[in-house]
Amino acid sequence: MRTILLAALAMALTGCTATAPPPTSVEQADGLARAALGQTVGVGGPKVTPLGVLEDSRCPMNARCVWAGRVRLSVRVDLGRGSQVLELTQGQPRPVADGTLELVEVQPDRVAGEKGLTIAPADYRFAFRFMGGL
Repeated sequence: MRTILLAALAMALTGCTATAPPPTSVEQADGLARAALGQTVGVGGPKVTPLGVLEDSRCPMNARCVWAGRVRLSVRVDLGRGSQVLELTQGQPRPVADGTLELVEVQPDRVAGEKGLTIAPADYRFAFRFMGGL
């Protein structure tokens, strides 16, 4: 009887799982923190969550373009005392708290050709840099 109760208890406990927090990324050796859409990353103080790609007009890597294009990204920035939604444009630092936050890198590169210009949202990876104040 005791072994039956222990077996039943073990089976009941295996069904209990805690909800895991969203995955986070860590700062890399190059000083950049990388994240996918919906993934929260610590960027030297603030925590950044990419929410959505607003524009990806980058020139495909296998094409010649008059304009290099740009990437605009909606992000949530958590500063511990509150959060705000910002728009970041690749290569243009934005003032945040006592420093600046910059979208430095966007992967994968766009490729010209059949189906090459469309990147699935789940495939995007973004690299951020925070340059703190004094």
